[in-house]
Amino acid sequence: QVQLVESGGGLAQPGGSLRLSCAASGFAFSRVAMSWARQAPGKGPEWVSGIYSDGSETYYADSVKGRFTISRDNAKNTLYLQMNSLKPEDSGLYYCAFGPRAVTKRGQGTQVTVSS
Repeated sequence: QVQLVESGGGLAQPGGSLRLSCAASGFAFSRVAMSWARQAPGKGPEWVSGIYSDGSETYYADSVKGRFTISRDNAKNTLYLQMNSLKPEDSGLYYCAFGPRAVTKRGQGTQVTVSS
């Protein structure tokens, strides 16, 4: 069946970095545009970044532009999000989603906490 399994979250200090991964299975990953989204406690889901199926185009929310980098390895059926210069407001549950600007959660997500 279709599965998205996120990993790589954790506790980071402000200014630090984390790299998230989303392992996909059960569908033709290389043919599907994907997104990263996040949700902070008490807030609605927020789209973070998207990437075309072949990785040729990427998109970022203004809040993360210049700090986060989305990428994918279609041979490994894996989506990545490199997060640098982290800020406390980046804290939340991060998850991958289908589509270039999607926020619908399918997997369990991975928690990111940015705090000193």
